[in-house]
Amino acid sequence: MGNSKSHSGRTCCSQFLPEEQAEIDRLFDALSSQKDGAETSPRSFSLKALQQSHVGEALPPEMLARLYDGMRQVCGTGPAQGSCQSVSREQFTVSLSHLLRGSSEERSVVILKMISASGGPVKAREVRKFTEDLVGSVVHVLSHRQELRGWAGKEAPGAPARTQALAAQLLSELKLPGGERLQGPQWLEGNCDRAAIEDWVFRVPRVAMFLSVVVHRGLLVLGVPPDLAMLVPERQVEPGQELTSLLDVLAVIFLSSHLAPRQRHCWRLLFASHLHGQSFSQLCGRVTHRGPCLALLEDRSGHVFGGFASCSWEVKPQFQGDNKCFLFSIAPSMAVYTPTGYNDHYMYLNHSQQTIPNGLGMGGQHSYFGLWVDADFGNGHSKAKPTCTTYDSPQLSAEEDFRFEKMEVWAVGEPVESELAKGKKSVLDVDPGAQILLEATGWTRQSAGFPEIPDSHSADQ
Repeated sequence: MGNSKSHSGRTCCSQFLPEEQAEIDRLFDALSSQKDGAETSPRSFSLKALQQSHVGEALPPEMLARLYDGMRQVCGTGPAQGSCQSVSREQFTVSLSHLLRGSSEERSVVILKMISASGGPVKAREVRKFTEDLVGSVVHVLSHRQELRGWAGKEAPGAPARTQALAAQLLSELKLPGGERLQGPQWLEGNCDRAAIEDWVFRVPRVAMFLSVVVHRGLLVLGVPPDLAMLVPERQVEPGQELTSLLDVLAVIFLSSHLAPRQRHCWRLLFASHLHGQSFSQLCGRVTHRGPCLALLEDRSGHVFGGFASCSWEVKPQFQGDNKCFLFSIAPSMAVYTPTGYNDHYMYLNHSQQTIPNGLGMGGQHSYFGLWVDADFGNGHSKAKPTCTTYDSPQLSAEEDFRFEKMEVWAVGEPVESELAKGKKSVLDVDPGAQILLEATGWTRQSAGFPEIPDSHSADQ
């Protein structure tokens, strides 16, 4: 009955729907019919057959070997007794079932076999190498399948460091059997048993997510689930603009995972200093009333960091925003810093005031922000002794007071109504700097105070 005995010799219970199981069976038949497949009965396939298939180029050799080892050491009732030299139909089905549909416990069984043939306990340094291979494989397979959606992949400058940074961020949630977190080089020789790996997989969903990417897009099996479709937002830049972004695909995946689902579909470039100029007026004119957005910059020491504004930026002398805002770091490490509840100094944007600071800030207080971009564009500070009161963030820049040349702002999600209406306004409405220059020359704005003319649609109503 059902899927459990659709092929001779298979007694496992599949977690897949009949049509899904049929697709998995067809893939197994293709792999086990390779010339270099294992000549055994019942049918099975070897590592060489996997390497020579369509999977061989889609995944790095290290991850391909890990995936194969995980499969050949799993059977229908749990870990196999002894090591198999090829992968049977039952092992193939059960390992995919565990990795794609299984519980944290079932996933941990396969992960431990992918880390070490012993199946655990394993050293923390082995878990670190597995995690780095996993993160690198995500970039590799998305690049191979041309699914980066406009973002730079492994060819981007600093990509190996980004792989290590994201792997380290994932590992920061791993707890040793005694409950202690992995801190400092001494933890590398600590032992991690199956319970520790299971707890890690349960608390860090991105581990299972990345494994799903490797399996779905590496093996080209079972299509693209909705959660994987939101893994990488589409990158939107105005036609004709060439942009080498501070964000690569790993940084995008990391930041996107901290946003609401509606904000993960597409990111639109609002401002880039090397496209729109080293101008605070341009920054204000391009980011205000545009909805939630990510602002980031790179200081002269190569530190990349920024903040997420959950509400539209407005030029005004008061703090704004809400507790969905956060600060983040991309390089040299990846981290997100969320509000503490100590105060509501989430966002601040001011321009051309005489008595209070002019600039863009997030967290802290006047003259002591967690992140500050001065109206004298190119200067900023990140002050935290020991941490920012609003976000509990450390100093994000290499130096407390820093200089920068590169800054970007990306709107996340669909355009808001105020952004669509913005296209109907004068440049004087959207660029505070233009208003200031006009007034400084002694000219007055003749249209100020005139009511807006309704469009034909609203006039007919």
